[in-house]
Amino acid sequence: MQTRNTQLAYSLSVWAVAVGWLLFCDGCQIAGLFAIGGSPTHSEQRLTAEYDITEPEGQSILVLVYQPIGLDDNTNLVFYVTKAFNDYLEARVQISPEYIISYDRVSRLRVTESDFSVLAPEQIGVALGADLVVFVMLDEYRLSEISQSGYQKGFLAARAELIDCATGKRLWPQADRTRTVKVGFEVQKRGPTAAAVHLAAAAAHCTLRYLYDCPKMRFKIAEDRTGVAWTEWN
Repeated sequence: MQTRNTQLAYSLSVWAVAVGWLLFCDGCQIAGLFAIGGSPTHSEQRLTAEYDITEPEGQSILVLVYQPIGLDDNTNLVFYVTKAFNDYLEARVQISPEYIISYDRVSRLRVTESDFSVLAPEQIGVALGADLVVFVMLDEYRLSEISQSGYQKGFLAARAELIDCATGKRLWPQADRTRTVKVGFEVQKRGPTAAAVHLAAAAAHCTLRYLYDCPKMRFKIAEDRTGVAWTEWN
């Protein structure tokens, strides 16, 4: 009798484990369905572009940077900013390099075209075979050393717009004025070249994040000073 009870108890325990395993597997499948069909996670959420430069595919893009005379003549900001924007287009926006007009091509045209300085951005774009021009006008660039410590503050302000080369029409922003971009950092000790690279990269992000479906978790960066009262910046 005891043996028969032992066997029955064993059978019941095996049955319970089997049922439990089936329920667990069903639960995994249900959870998996919810994971697949539910809302995207925070890391997957994207903010809708104000203007999507990735559509249609195959459009050539020119980043054209204007540095006015007297704005830190010792630093080739045109190079640093152009490179930062081009790198961002390739790495973040995932534009194929073949559709990004290189800095070298712009430089060659600047040298060979005598009227380069009076050409409109869309005319330069057409000359280089671009469909779109991201036109960036640099307004301010400042580096300030903190009490002879070797540490620096940095600030860059610019205006940006996206232009259709075929029509000369501004595609972005939709307002009657260009988009103002301001970036800065408060402490850095890596020299003027590193400062230029840092600020150029921040400006590229704070501009191009509006032109593709930017991941929500990447949208905001510490260097963003747009909208912040920096009128008393020293």
